[in-house]
Amino acid sequence: MGAVYATISDITVLGYSLTSQQQDAAEVLLEQASAKLRLTAKKYGKNIDALIADDADYGDAVKNIVVQATVRALNSVSSSDAAASQMTQSGLGYSATMTYINAGQSLYFLRNELKDLGIIRQTFGLTEVYNLDSADTGN
Repeated sequence: MGAVYATISDITVLGYSLTSQQQDAAEVLLEQASAKLRLTAKKYGKNIDALIADDADYGDAVKNIVVQATVRALNSVSSSDAAASQMTQSGLGYSATMTYINAGQSLYFLRNELKDLGIIRQTFGLTEVYNLDSADTGN
């Protein structure tokens, strides 16, 4: 088991009040988020623990991202937050469509969060349609 990058107090200091049930869930989610971030970084050839050891600010950024992912997962089952992010209703032949916020209560990291940590980078791809070497052009 690897390091856990954030604690319950990191969540509560940001102003999120947690019930005892949410605190129990948050402890598990913090461990899972830390492990998932470590595996995601490893997939892209990065070692999060080494990067944290080299730079304290990087450690704070990792802590923030783990907390945000945990809060997103906790909010998805909270009764105080809306369960649907979008809802559409129609008339006479009644139809309703709803898009749910994180319906599976899964942990996820946003692309911009992973970019901020330098785990993923924008890539540029190029395919040359014509292979125009000097030998091919007749020159």
